[in-house]
Amino acid sequence: MVGKGMNDIFELLKKVLDYAVATGASYAEARFHSDSDKGVALKNGEVEAAEASYEVGMGIRVLVNGGLGFASTNMLKPENLTRVVDKAVKMARASSCLKSSRIRFSEEEAYSVDWRVSEKKRLGDWSLSSKIDFLKTLDKAAISQGVDVSSRYIEYSERRTGRVYVNTEGALVSALVPRPSFFALITVADPSKGVVQRTLQFGGSGGVEVVESWRLEEKLGAEVKTLHKMLTESVRAPEGVMDVVVGSEVAGIISHEASGHPGEADRILGREGAQAGESYLKAEDLGRKIGSEAVNVVDDPAIPGSYGFYLFDDEGVKARRKFLIKEGRICEFLMNRETAARLGVKSNGSARASRYGVEPIVRMSNTFILPGDHSLEELLSGVAKGVYVKSFMEWNIDDKRWNQRYVGLEAYMIEEGRITRPVRNPVIEITTERLFSSVDAVGKDLDFVAATCGKGDPMQGMPVYMGGPSFRMRNIMVRGVG
Repeated sequence: MVGKGMNDIFELLKKVLDYAVATGASYAEARFHSDSDKGVALKNGEVEAAEASYEVGMGIRVLVNGGLGFASTNMLKPENLTRVVDKAVKMARASSCLKSSRIRFSEEEAYSVDWRVSEKKRLGDWSLSSKIDFLKTLDKAAISQGVDVSSRYIEYSERRTGRVYVNTEGALVSALVPRPSFFALITVADPSKGVVQRTLQFGGSGGVEVVESWRLEEKLGAEVKTLHKMLTESVRAPEGVMDVVVGSEVAGIISHEASGHPGEADRILGREGAQAGESYLKAEDLGRKIGSEAVNVVDDPAIPGSYGFYLFDDEGVKARRKFLIKEGRICEFLMNRETAARLGVKSNGSARASRYGVEPIVRMSNTFILPGDHSLEELLSGVAKGVYVKSFMEWNIDDKRWNQRYVGLEAYMIEEGRITRPVRNPVIEITTERLFSSVDAVGKDLDFVAATCGKGDPMQGMPVYMGGPSFRMRNIMVRGVG
């Protein structure tokens, strides 16, 4: 996306905008994508699959008389692009007849910027054979712990995405982001205890140096040992009302599911109801008390090296940190330009599209609970009897993100401020308000987990971080299973 090729793309995008205005659009935008994907997977030490793909295309959105139209194509010849614009304009005109759904976009600054993520060690220089050797080393680390690892599926993948965005307000934003990722599904078995499974996902933005920073060989070996311990040594979890300390992985899924998704303005305004769920929040709920003063949840796309990293969203709006919950109160919603206009505010740069052929919708990036001042030892020391849930094996939450259930994987009893026996699958069933209101102390051990967040119809999988520090909840119900 440099040199003559980039100039050709700019020229093509400009012609698309000019033609859209000439055919009646009051606003138009065009988004060019160039996505390259590579991946290799091993199953039980043998190469299962290797793949590579490349996709180029353009998505076009227009506003006509308050109606919104979107169309896309991977055939970028000018004569085809005019037909795609005609399709988008026709769609917008048809939807403009619905007086109840007139759409406008918030007024935003038009940036002209080229941003990109640097690579200290280029992903493109990492050969397929070297990647296979790397995965085989990880597989050996998993099976060399003196434990029966009955099944291993491990996968490395990378996406290099280039984008150019323009609109009729003068925005011109180009970006280039390489994103490596790793996924593992590990099954540990014991002849008398059965099996236990664990999925792991890592992701980031950058080059091979990002993959090296994950220390996967060390972490896979440690995970296998932990799974075996939980399978063979854990006892039934206690039941009753007690204090619970959760680790950063559990904090991450809570922040993502109980704050991030319900804080998406398209859900709040009803657009996502038939696609990915609703929200317990309403447009007038800014300032609503939802938790204790110890709870602060943010969404921040600008964390360097993160999986959900971006500096400008797919509507050309500059990214920034958003406070979803501040000192226990709903502070801000995640918004694109359409929802921001409906709420009478500015967009906060939360519009993302996974590929050229889908419309940008309101999405999370890196959503996490802000760290506090306590060490893990201090959190534990205040608990006479309770449970420490370090990681989870299962979660469920209703469409409105109100009633939720978390099942622990690596978990332990807390007795007189100390971690003691491993316990099996403690279950927390709780409402969002009760959960956040029970938090009385937050740790300083901030950490993140990579994930792929699904939303929309057609489904869009989006790279994100979930995270937080350990935190303590007082007097909540814990149940035991198995």
